Amino acid sequence: MRNLLMSVLIVFVVLGNSRAQEIAPYIKVGESTESLKSVSDEVISALKDNGFLILGSYNPAKKSNLKVIVFTRSDVTSKVIKVLDRGALAAPFKVGLVSEEGKVTISYTNPDYIFRAYLRDNYNSYKTTFTGFAADIKKALSPLGSEFVPFGGGVKADKLKKYHYKIMMPYFTDPVELAEFSSFEDGLKIIKENLSSNKGNTKLVYELVYNKAEVAVFGVGLLDPEEGEGHFLPKIGEKHVAALPYEMILQGNQLTMLHGKYRIALHWPELTMGTFMKIMSTPGDIKDALEDLSEIE
Repeated sequence: MRNLLMSVLIVFVVLGNSRAQEIAPYIKVGESTESLKSVSDEVISALKDNGFLILGSYNPAKKSNLKVIVFTRSDVTSKVIKVLDRGALAAPFKVGLVSEEGKVTISYTNPDYIFRAYLRDNYNSYKTTFTGFAADIKKALSPLGSEFVPFGGGVKADKLKKYHYKIMMPYFTDPVELAEFSSFEDGLKIIKENLSSNKGNTKLVYELVYNKAEVAVFGVGLLDPEEGEGHFLPKIGEKHVAALPYEMILQGNQLTMLHGKYRIALHWPELTMGTFMKIMSTPGDIKDALEDLSEIE
C-alpha cells in the first residue's frame, strides 16, 4: 500500500513539474467595469508613460467589444532585427481587450512565449533584455489589474523554438512566400499603396520599418466578414484576441508571412483538430488576402 501511494505521489510530482515547464501565450492583467474606450485610453497612457511605443490599434472583425493595442520598445526592436530569419516579427506586442457582460478583460501576449518561438536559438543571446522588457510591461499595466495570470494553453519552453501543431504541419522556418519585388523600396511602395486603399477589405494596423536593414513588418487587419477575422475568430476563441492582427514581413525584396497552420496554432495551442477543421480554409484565405496587397493595380 505504501509503495502504491509513493508511486501515485511520484506521478503527481512528475506531472506537476511537466506542467510547470509550460509557457502560456497570454497574460491576463485583470478585469475592469469601465468602458472599453476608457480602458483602452488607460492602457495606451500607461504604456507611453513607461517608455513603450504605441504602433497602432484597431477593432478586430470590426467588433466594438474587441480592441487590440500594438506596442514595442526600442531596446527590443534593436535586438530582434539582428536575427536575420524574420526576427523582426518578434518586435510588436499586443494588449487585447474583450468587453463582455459589463466587464473588460485585459490581456497581452507573453514576451517569453513569443521571443522563444520566433527567435528560437537566438533567444538566449538577448535574454536579459527580454526579461527586463517583460517585467516592465507588468509594472506599466499594474494599475489596471493585479492578476497577471498566464492563460491560453501552454507549450514547453524547449519545444517553442521548434513548435509545430502536429506531424507534417509547418514550422516557423516554413514561411509562405507572397511576392518578390524588384527592390525593397519598390515593395514598400506597392504594399503601402494597397494598404492605404484598404485593398481586399484589409486594414493597416501598424508598420515597423527598418530602412537601413531593408526590413518592414506590417500588421494587417483582415476584415472580410466571410474569409477574415469575423469568420475564424469566433470559432477558435475571442479571448485570444491579442493574437491579432496578422503579420507579413518584407525582407529585402521578399515578402513572406508565417504559415497559417503554424501561426494560428501557436497562438491557440489548445485548439483541437476538430475545431481546426472548422477553419480549414483560413490559412489559404489569409494568404490570398496578403498576397493581394503585393499586386500592382
